[in-house]
Amino acid sequence: MTDSAMVELRGVTKRFDGKRQVTALHGVDLVVPRGEMVSIVGPSGSGKSTLLNLIGGLDRPSAGEVVIDGQALAGLTDDGLTRVRRDKIGFIFQFFNLLPTLTCLENVALPLHLRGWSRRRTLERARELLDLVQLGHRLEHRPDELSGGERQRVAIARALSVYPPLLLADEPTGNLDSATGADILALVRDLHERLGATVVVVTHDPTVAESCARTITLRDGLIVGDERR
Repeated sequence: MTDSAMVELRGVTKRFDGKRQVTALHGVDLVVPRGEMVSIVGPSGSGKSTLLNLIGGLDRPSAGEVVIDGQALAGLTDDGLTRVRRDKIGFIFQFFNLLPTLTCLENVALPLHLRGWSRRRTLERARELLDLVQLGHRLEHRPDELSGGERQRVAIARALSVYPPLLLADEPTGNLDSATGADILALVRDLHERLGATVVVVTHDPTVAESCARTITLRDGLIVGDERR
């Protein structure tokens, strides 16, 4: 493990078995240093989301090794993987994945409740995070009372609930209009700089990709480009 690495993949292959076997990733090697903001681009079917799911411990590789913040994921039980995701990784999804019956405050507080935090401490942190994403005035609103951009801000606040060292974003602007998407991108960049988290973003949007210090290009399950700006 490279000392300065937050993410390290060594010879990672992922196969999916069905009527025919599909190999989504072919022996991928990748190192993402701590504090770097990286975009992953490539055509549909190139393996981008598969790669992100493996980094996030949402799936396991068919071969090779994934190491997150110095910890190899291969030997972990399902409970161990859950703890890594809970303590070290924040996820931002294209479709927000907010619980519709909960308020903004409750959605952001939920991961902290699951960690066993006291109600008072949980609500204080949730309010602090919603203020951070400029939604302190929407604490008691439910998702269906918010715009798409506001829902994504709530999702970002929830992802940051434990101030994870690694933030993974899957098409975070893909379900938003261009102006709102630009606002969300600016927010993610600001939080990256302010909190020092490592950020890995899967995107089809060239504006998002070019805003990152480094862009990894995938094609047919292989890394075919690695550009630093």
